[in-house]
Amino acid sequence: MGFFDKIKQGLEKTRKQMSEAFAALTVDNEVFFEELEEALILADAGADTAVKAVARLRSAAYEQSLYGAEPVKAALAGILAERLSVGSFELKLDTRPSVILMVGVNGVGKTTTIGKLAARFSAEGKKVLLAAADTFRAAAAEQLSVWAERAKCDIVKHGEGSDPGAVVFDAIAAAKARGTDIVIIDTAGRLHNKANLMNELGKIRRIITRELPEADVETLMVIDATTGQNGLIQARQFNETADVTGIVLTKLDGTARGGIVFAIADELGLPVKFVGVGEGVDDLMPFEPREFSEALLS
Repeated sequence: MGFFDKIKQGLEKTRKQMSEAFAALTVDNEVFFEELEEALILADAGADTAVKAVARLRSAAYEQSLYGAEPVKAALAGILAERLSVGSFELKLDTRPSVILMVGVNGVGKTTTIGKLAARFSAEGKKVLLAAADTFRAAAAEQLSVWAERAKCDIVKHGEGSDPGAVVFDAIAAAKARGTDIVIIDTAGRLHNKANLMNELGKIRRIITRELPEADVETLMVIDATTGQNGLIQARQFNETADVTGIVLTKLDGTARGGIVFAIADELGLPVKFVGVGEGVDDLMPFEPREFSEALLS
């Protein structure tokens, strides 16, 4: 099953709301635009995004004399895809080693996402090393070890409660010695308070910069698609400290609304790099803005 079909399944709830809005198109254009705006807001796209997208669509519909659902859907898909086109959707990992720093709150699927990325890179012939720098959550390192074994890659870990910075330092040293292509670093999603968490992330960033000054570094924030506008708040907070380069949207499983990607792209200018559409190792898929937008409206 390809990206379009899996996204279509994952956005089932929002697709139904969009279908109801498009049903109004045969009755009254203005009613349709009002219902479409409401449907986008309910999909977690955010009020500002919804208002701007519908305004663009209204202008296009009148200027281009668009009649019927399909031409209007095509125009809206283009508008939504354009709003998602911020930054690069590709990972920049050209140096050896390169680093992927994974951030996000607990429970969003961060460790699972790391495992799926490691499996993807290993299948491409890359030498991958995992760094278990979430030393504050019980069993985090063990969970990551299972994924390391499954993905056939190395792992560096210390004991529970140890210094995350020391784990990152040792992982980078090991990567240099072993000719590793990609180091993927797991980080804590919750400490005693937000300030401690952000300070720890800042420290990890400084260690990476000091030990690998020329390396390509991607900082990916994992967001649970079912959390709605809370995802935007999380992204805003992590971006202030961790210099996020892209988003991984997980748990598009039929209960998610998915529109949060538009709000994040609009407000923070961050591209979505991957979406998680299931539990399987192949269910982490590179993001495609146009197909995502078309699936939302299909």
